Amino acid sequence: MKITQTSRRSFLKTAGLCLALPLMESYTAPKRPHQTKKKLIFCGLGFGFTEDTFFPQEGGRLQTLPLGMQPLARHKQDITVISNLTNHGCSDPHEGSTNFLTGANLYGTSGKRFHNSISCDVLAGESLGADMRYNQLSLTGGDGSGHGKGLSMSWSRAGKTVSGIKGPQALYARLFGQEKESPQQRQRRLAKKQSILDAVAGNSRYLNAKLTRTDKEKLDEYFQSIREIEQGLIKEAAWAQQAKPKVEFKLPKQIDGIAEIKLTYELMALALQSNQTAVISYRQPTNSLLKSLGIHQDPHALSHYSGSTTRTAASEKRDHMCTELLANFLDLLKSKKLADGSSLYEQSTLCWGSNIRTGHMLKNLPMIVAGNALEKIKHGRYLILPEEDTPLSNLWLTLLQQYGIPVDHFGDSRGTVSELFG
Repeated sequence: MKITQTSRRSFLKTAGLCLALPLMESYTAPKRPHQTKKKLIFCGLGFGFTEDTFFPQEGGRLQTLPLGMQPLARHKQDITVISNLTNHGCSDPHEGSTNFLTGANLYGTSGKRFHNSISCDVLAGESLGADMRYNQLSLTGGDGSGHGKGLSMSWSRAGKTVSGIKGPQALYARLFGQEKESPQQRQRRLAKKQSILDAVAGNSRYLNAKLTRTDKEKLDEYFQSIREIEQGLIKEAAWAQQAKPKVEFKLPKQIDGIAEIKLTYELMALALQSNQTAVISYRQPTNSLLKSLGIHQDPHALSHYSGSTTRTAASEKRDHMCTELLANFLDLLKSKKLADGSSLYEQSTLCWGSNIRTGHMLKNLPMIVAGNALEKIKHGRYLILPEEDTPLSNLWLTLLQQYGIPVDHFGDSRGTVSELFG
C-alpha cells in the first residue's frame, strides 16, 4: 500500500487508539515549594554593541568601565564580562538569537533544511520549575528586530519554536490575571482540549512501517509536539485550583521601547519572587527602544555605524540605555526578598548578551553574567577565555550542570567554562 499525503492526513484524523501520555498516570498536583529555588535568567539583545566604546580593553579586575557599560559602575563587583565566546551554529548574522540558547547547527542537515534543538532555558525549566506554576517563561518584546526565526529564544525538545509572551500586558495577565471562569468551568475547558488531542492520537506502528526515514522524523516530531502540549495541559489542570498571587501593581496605558523593557524587568522580578517560575528568557525589543530614544533609523542600518559619526553616536546612545536598564534590573534583583530572607540576586544567575558582537561579526560575542546563586563564580572582572571561539554552549553546559541538571553535553559544547570559578 502506498502511503500518500491524503492517507497520512486520514490516519491522523481517524486513528482511534490513544497515544500514551508520559507522566499522566503518576502525575500529582504540585505542592507549593517550601524551600528557595535557584533562578536562571537569560536576556538576548539584537545587533550587538559599539566595538570601540562598549567592550573592556584589558582582562582582569573591572576598574573604569568603558562608555557603553558605565551605568553598571555601581554593580561592577557583581558582574563578570566574558570574551571569546562564539555561537558556532549561527552562520548567518540575520538569524540573530534563533539558536542563541540552543547551540544547534541550524542548517547542518542535507538539503539545508532548517532545524533546531531544545534550548537551555526549556531544559532547565523541566527540572527547576517542575513544582511551580510554569516550568519556564519565554518572553519576547514588542518587535522581533534583530532576532531572526522563532517566536522567542525558547525551543522545545522537538526543536519547535515556543510562542513567547509578547509585551508586559500579556505577561501581567499571565502572572496575576484572575480568570472570571469558575474552577468547574476551567476543568471542563481543559477536559475539552484533552479530548481534541485524544482524537488525533493513535497507533502509528503500521504507518511507520510504510514511511520513509524523513517522514518518520516528521511524524516523530508531530507526536513529540503532541506530548508537550499534553504535559502542559496536565500541569495547567493541576494548578487550576490554585489562585494566582495578588499584587499592588498597575500597568501604565502606553508601554513601548524603554518603558516596555523596564516594566518587563519589573514583572520578571515579581514572577521569580512569587515562585511562579524559576527560569525566564527574554528576547528584548530593538526598534521600539531606538524610537523611544529619539533615534529614527533602521536598527539594522544603525548596526553598520562604521564611517558615520551620526550612526556611531546613536549606537553608543543605545548601548548606554541598554546597560542602564540592566543596572536597574540588577537593583531590583538585589532589593527583592524571598521567603528565607535572601535576595533574588543571591538566588539567581543572569546571562545578558547578544548573538552578534557588532555589525555582522559573529565571533567573540558579548556576554555579561551576574548573580550569586553560584557562589563559586568570581565576579568583578573581565574574563578573557584562553581559547578563542570557545563554544557558547560551553557556558550553557556549565550553568546546567551547576544547577544540578543531569546533562553531559549541550549543543556543540566541548567542555565547561571552569575559568568562571577562579
